[in-house]
Amino acid sequence: MATSSSPLGGEGTVTTEWPVAGLNRVMRHITGHNEQGKSVFMSSDCGDHHRVIGDKQAIGNIIYSTNSTPIELTNDADLKHAKENEPGMTVQNGTVARMIDFGPGAASPLHRSVSVDYAVVIEGVFKFLLDSGEERIMRPGDTAVNRAGAHQWVNITGNGLLPGRILFVLIDVKDVVVGGKKMEGFLGTIAKDYEGR
Repeated sequence: MATSSSPLGGEGTVTTEWPVAGLNRVMRHITGHNEQGKSVFMSSDCGDHHRVIGDKQAIGNIIYSTNSTPIELTNDADLKHAKENEPGMTVQNGTVARMIDFGPGAASPLHRSVSVDYAVVIEGVFKFLLDSGEERIMRPGDTAVNRAGAHQWVNITGNGLLPGRILFVLIDVKDVVVGGKKMEGFLGTIAKDYEGR
């Protein structure tokens, strides 16, 4: 499991034997306002919630999450929620920004979250597969807008020998009905990593 320590990159560095090695540390900078209404940095850190996903195949870093739309910023209500609540895959009526570091050759199970997911490849090369059999290769800067589609990610960076990183932003949606059938979410083997949240 990831821990907070200081030997490799300063205080707040996220370290784990797997799979972060080879990827840069991710810093999160949160802004707010002082009493005069001027913009200020409220915090700079590596995030409040980290979780090993799968069989040590990936680590998820929650960059931020919200529980309403529009978001309540007054009295820092959103900051309190984000710090005290580790989100599940999605948050009802809210959002989740999650950075996932994939180990070499790691593959997610086929899964669906009932949400709109913006996925931006930060480092590495990934195969993005759909349950229809269609697929795309995604490189740094490439972006997927996944509209509640069943999908799978495969890290093919360096022919599957190097780690990779994707930033995901998941936004809750209303029920999705296709052909008269309500689409249901499923997480496959990673369901255990999101239980109770």
